[in-house]
Amino acid sequence: MASPISANRAELLAIATSVANEKLIDKSIVIEAMEEAIQKSARNRYGAENDIRAKLDPRTGDLRLWRVVEVVEVVEDYFKQVDLKQAEKLQPGAQIGDFIVDPLPPVDLGRIDAQSAKQVIFQKVRDAERDRQYEEFKDRAGELVTGVIKSVEFGHVIVNLGRAEGVIRRDQQIPREVARVGERVRAWIMKVERQNRGPQIFLSRAHPEFMKKLFAQEVPEIYDGIIEIKAAARDPGSRAKIGVISRDSSIDPVGACVGMKGSRVQAVVQEMQGEKIDIIPWSEDTATFVVNALQPATVSRVVIDEEESRIEVVVPDDQLSLAIGRRGQNVRLASQLTGSQIDIMTEQEASEKRQKEFAERSKMFEEELDVDETLSQLLVAEGFSELEEVAYIELAELATIEGFDEELAEELQSRATEALERREEASRAARRELGVEDALAELPHLTEAMLVTLGKAGIKTLDDLADLATDELIAKKRTEQRRRDGSAPRRSARDEDKGGVLGDYGLTEEQGNEIIMAARAHWFEDEPAAEEAADADSSQ
Repeated sequence: MASPISANRAELLAIATSVANEKLIDKSIVIEAMEEAIQKSARNRYGAENDIRAKLDPRTGDLRLWRVVEVVEVVEDYFKQVDLKQAEKLQPGAQIGDFIVDPLPPVDLGRIDAQSAKQVIFQKVRDAERDRQYEEFKDRAGELVTGVIKSVEFGHVIVNLGRAEGVIRRDQQIPREVARVGERVRAWIMKVERQNRGPQIFLSRAHPEFMKKLFAQEVPEIYDGIIEIKAAARDPGSRAKIGVISRDSSIDPVGACVGMKGSRVQAVVQEMQGEKIDIIPWSEDTATFVVNALQPATVSRVVIDEEESRIEVVVPDDQLSLAIGRRGQNVRLASQLTGSQIDIMTEQEASEKRQKEFAERSKMFEEELDVDETLSQLLVAEGFSELEEVAYIELAELATIEGFDEELAEELQSRATEALERREEASRAARRELGVEDALAELPHLTEAMLVTLGKAGIKTLDDLADLATDELIAKKRTEQRRRDGSAPRRSARDEDKGGVLGDYGLTEEQGNEIIMAARAHWFEDEPAAEEAADADSSQ
């Protein structure tokens, strides 16, 4: 029959092995936790002031307990120091300054100490388990995983992933999908975060990447890289669009994703609770891709504004509702797919808009250049829309317009230059009337018209301008979205005026930075003078 001591040793090792296997952590971590727990109990027994160490042999289960003491000439701390005479008894040959061990008898853990030791071990093991889970999943963001629904808490689905747990938050679930405890579920790992309560694995079934991963599983050509999903957009639980391209000209990317009799796409649709998926051939040509993205609607014309990242699409009158889709869904998904804001208008609306712009520009040229209606309309028809374009275009190019000669071109450029000077003078007078300092007019990139805008916003001195951040100066204004565009939902009137003071003038961030820094330059020029004045005062 084994002795009580050997039985205790065997029991300690068995516990360590069992816990390590159950929590999938290294046995040495459990042994270390046990040693820490025994040390804590020993300090409670012998005094917390002692530097007590414990060592548990992972092979035999032998437990050694000792305290570390320093050899000194005169003992000041009886818990951590011994004199040379006492040290000789513990360790022959000990010298002043040595640290030696003073063996202690094994501790018989009482009920309180046992509970305390249990808590120490439990905490250490839990921390090790959390570290193991984080290390295992930290590099797996972007993967598709399968788990079992463990519970549903406040609308969030907790998923058992085997060695860890993930959560599908309410906003990352497919609407109207019912989560039942015990069911298997597939999800996409959005991100893994290390938090105080352990690693948090955030999962999603609503993200476009979830759909892309499902297609990669169902379509071997995507998995092998022959076909690539270049863009994806979803209205979870309702409809989705993906843009695909093939690296092999002999393989039809749309047909490969659909599969024989729709088998491949149907497998994805079923996993996404019946979400309808439009598979669209991707094109480097933005206009072509927009036309494809708005299927099944027919598009007549596409106008692209690259600076505003905005696309104007003209459709036949009978295609308007189809292009917009139910509750704007079709144009919204197409907008997400192309990464640009899409405005839909009918042929009639586009015609009315062109006529209005044509009339406004013709009227402007007629008044500013003092020419007749026919000549002003001819300029607009040739693509001119601003006075600057007429004033600064190459003279030879202006003279090549049918019905123009060099003399007429020179006269038009001269009148355009004079008109611009009149505008500048009017703006200068308005700026001075508003009380805007002349110093602001000397800053780079600012025109008199811009200075009037600044004055109306209450920015009239260098300090006023210098106090602004670059975004507050140049950020484009966010106006209320049109009824037929594919961008974010309509904003409130309070948001309409938000943006930079000069947001309508198309200044770049680099230009904005130069303006702000030039406005602040006088601050740094004043610093040496202020320092000299302070030095003079201190010397008196």
